[in-house]
Amino acid sequence: MVNGRRIVGTDHDTPAQRAPGPARFGFTIRHAAPAGPRNPTERPTPMAIQWFPGHMHLTRKAIAERIKDIDAVIELLDARLPGSSANPLLAELTAGRPSLKVLNKQDVADPEATAAWLAHYNGLPGTRAIALDASVAAPARALIDACHALAPNRGGLAKPMRVLICGVPNVGKSTLINTLTGRKAAKTGDEAGITKAEQRITLADDFYLYDTPGMLWPRITVAQSGYFLAASGAVGRNAYDDEEVALELLTVLKRRYPTLLEARFRLAGVAAMTDEDLLAEIGRQRGALHGRGRVNLQKAAEIVMHEFRSATLGRITLEMPEEFAAWVLDADQREAERAAKKAARARERKGQRQDGTRSGR
Repeated sequence: MVNGRRIVGTDHDTPAQRAPGPARFGFTIRHAAPAGPRNPTERPTPMAIQWFPGHMHLTRKAIAERIKDIDAVIELLDARLPGSSANPLLAELTAGRPSLKVLNKQDVADPEATAAWLAHYNGLPGTRAIALDASVAAPARALIDACHALAPNRGGLAKPMRVLICGVPNVGKSTLINTLTGRKAAKTGDEAGITKAEQRITLADDFYLYDTPGMLWPRITVAQSGYFLAASGAVGRNAYDDEEVALELLTVLKRRYPTLLEARFRLAGVAAMTDEDLLAEIGRQRGALHGRGRVNLQKAAEIVMHEFRSATLGRITLEMPEEFAAWVLDADQREAERAAKKAARARERKGQRQDGTRSGR
């Protein structure tokens, strides 16, 4: 339960994802608990949405093999959730390679928040960050120049630049690649998991881009990240409940962008509403009703998520660097407590087995 709500998904407790992620943020990374429950008397134990299907295992293996021949790594991030869409597993797999963080969809993100995230990522060693969207006239040139700045010794036909481009599902990577090449080189769609195999794309005679399928990580432990990724379309539909995700999304929007909610849904006083009441009011305004005027909360939830994904609400960013860092540190503490309890149980079981062996002699 999170904030008294049920979370759908399985918990893949994979050791590969327990490694710290200083290469990504400059401190130990782990996906964390909610910033605080709505009712101050509640302190529920958080859970997170999980989605790591079989083709992502194959992608992980392919990246581990490909990285040996790569000069730089482009990680495409969703500018609306630049922390939650940064993959700690990718940081582990590509450790030591220069990294370019591309905040995609900047035209639908809060510009002040985007500036803060660019400053954050550009402050990390071996990392550059730029923002892109569909309106950028020459995205290929921007990417090529940024990669050459990270790996200045590569270039020319004798030493072509070899770049791996990665990102979570539905972050807009295939759309960007099609824009870069001027043709439909990659399949696109509005759901997660469209790209299923690696492909090589030539951006220039001496610049090769290796495209990989969108990949999450085996265990998401920051509850907000699971919700935000689901809201953005990065998570498969079978791994979450629409209503739960919509309620968490409204929690953030109500706090950060109440005027956008009021303008879009023709409501007043949204800041004073509970999340559940706000979802119900949105359903009424949009005609999402069962018989006798009862609100169809499933339909209302779908409306909220569609409005976010299509950016019709306005320019929105769900998280800030300092906020995300606090979630990460809180998650580290929770994970350490969880590991300590697991170790204590293992020691207890071992002691019981030893006692049983001695008593049987």
